[in-house]
Amino acid sequence: MLTETEKVLVDGSLNRYCETRIPAHIRDKVRLIHHWRGNTVTLLETRPYFQDPKRWTESPVAQFRYVAARKRWVLYYRDSKCRWYLYDQVKPAVSIQTLLDEVDRDPTGIFWG
Repeated sequence: MLTETEKVLVDGSLNRYCETRIPAHIRDKVRLIHHWRGNTVTLLETRPYFQDPKRWTESPVAQFRYVAARKRWVLYYRDSKCRWYLYDQVKPAVSIQTLLDEVDRDPTGIFWG
């Protein structure tokens, strides 16, 4: 299990990534956020719902799972049927930043299309 200190550090990395990936001047149209569930954190793209711009929709981009026994983060991608699969183009990493860098590069086009 992640300690609170580790979780705070990961939150910091994810917050920096979300802020730098989406320029401030378009954040009224698209944002990146993340949600925790246990040792798993999901990166989501949010946009105003086209029929009701006051509501925002969420679309998962990537999922990071912490494997406590190995003290490593593992990266997953989502398919069109909303199932998560191991992204095997990068090895499990001690730092989530390594996996965020891979999502940002997106050499296969699986995260950002």
